[in-house]
Amino acid sequence: MMTSIPREYIVDSNNQKKAVILDINEFNRMEEIIEQQGLAKLMEEVENEEALPLEKAKKYYDSIKNC
Repeated sequence: MMTSIPREYIVDSNNQKKAVILDINEFNRMEEIIEQQGLAKLMEEVENEEALPLEKAKKYYDSIKNC
C-alpha cells in the first residue's frame, strides 16, 4: 500500500521542480525504511558466509570504530 507523502516543491524561474521540502518526521521515517532495506540486503548477501568468531569480530570492530 502506497501512502501519499506530503511535500512542497522549490521551483526555478521556469517553474521547473528543483528540490523537495518534506516534514522532518516523514523524512526520518523514509530514511529509516531505506536503512532497513539496505541492512536486509547486506544480510542476505552474507547469509551463506562463515561467521566471524567473537574475538576476531571484537578486534575488527575496535579497529574500525574510531575511523
